[in-house]
Amino acid sequence: MTVPHSDPEHLAFVHLHHVQLAIPAGGEDACRAFWGGVLGMHELEKPAELGARGGCWFRSGGVEVHLGVEEDFRPAHKAHPGMLVARIDDVAARLAAAGIEVTWDDAFPGHRRFYTADPFGNRLEVLQPLG
Repeated sequence: MTVPHSDPEHLAFVHLHHVQLAIPAGGEDACRAFWGGVLGMHELEKPAELGARGGCWFRSGGVEVHLGVEEDFRPAHKAHPGMLVARIDDVAARLAAAGIEVTWDDAFPGHRRFYTADPFGNRLEVLQPLG
């Protein structure tokens, strides 16, 4: 493999635009209930040419999640998005009130964090910096 430039700064990555998680066919209503209802994210209108594929998109603050239909769906148990939040206890409380398991983990220095899962078993990490 040939690398065109020796200085990676020329690439100038800005930030992550979105993360996509797979969902099974017909899972859009469960996504709306979870991402929109429980987590309070706003659903985005998908472009018409992409809307025919199914799935749905959500955004809150600087976090955008695309949920895409995958024919041979299998949940991601290890790979996951790590989402920074301003009030982690409020997020955990909303999940718990909806009957969704929250597993706290203190092994990430400088942050409070927990793991949870979407309605299809995809792993999600929620973090808040300390201080």
